[in-house]
Amino acid sequence: MNLSLRLLALLALVSPLCAAEAPATLLAQPDKQIVADALTKDAPAAEWKIAKGKWERTPEGIRVEELPADNHGAAGRVQTKLQDFVAAFEFRLDGAKSVSLSINDAKEHVARVLITPASLRVQKDDHDHAGPDKSVVFLNQAHAFEAGTWHRVVLEMVGDTMVATIDGRISGFGRDELFKAEKANPGFTCSGQSATFRNLVIWSAQAEPKASWKEASAKIAEAMAAAPKPAAPAAKGKGVAKGKAKAKGAK
Repeated sequence: MNLSLRLLALLALVSPLCAAEAPATLLAQPDKQIVADALTKDAPAAEWKIAKGKWERTPEGIRVEELPADNHGAAGRVQTKLQDFVAAFEFRLDGAKSVSLSINDAKEHVARVLITPASLRVQKDDHDHAGPDKSVVFLNQAHAFEAGTWHRVVLEMVGDTMVATIDGRISGFGRDELFKAEKANPGFTCSGQSATFRNLVIWSAQAEPKASWKEASAKIAEAMAAAPKPAAPAAKGKGVAKGKAKAKGAK
């Protein structure tokens, strides 16, 4: 059995320890539901603060796109504080360059799960921008996310550890002392036009990780080490110069 199937089987065997709505988890023991927003047109809305971009609730979910005039990706956040927690949601790329679930603390970015059409990244964010702190990428895996297809993300943060799982098949985790501090204002970002999000639910979690986490983390670490890496971006101008050279030779 390959590593992806082993992780999927492990997720299928674990069961939520709280209400039926909570997802299967690897690290966290879900406790109480603290945010629930289907993000659809007629659903009750959580307390959102929209900073950038265009956000429109539709029957399918909330459609988000970057506005060129903003000179910044679309960003919106739920006004709530978090300690240990589990967050789950679904997303669909509708042409966007990237989307993310971003976690802050009271002042700065803390962590995020970032998806592009060709990759998945799980990381600790740069917490001070001016230094000396830097972002740390725990997982940067090549994976195709086709436009128009729904995918599910589960993000767990307990103590100094975060783990993100996509579609119950791909997981990545990492540790940092920064994660122990109180978190705040989880939210979505979108670069480009556009993406749709739906079914955001957040639970608080018990302070202790699941007893099975040690075994699960070993399997995830093995899969992360074997994960395919995204293709390196082409050097700017290289493709253009090459194309011109071919054209010149063809004359």
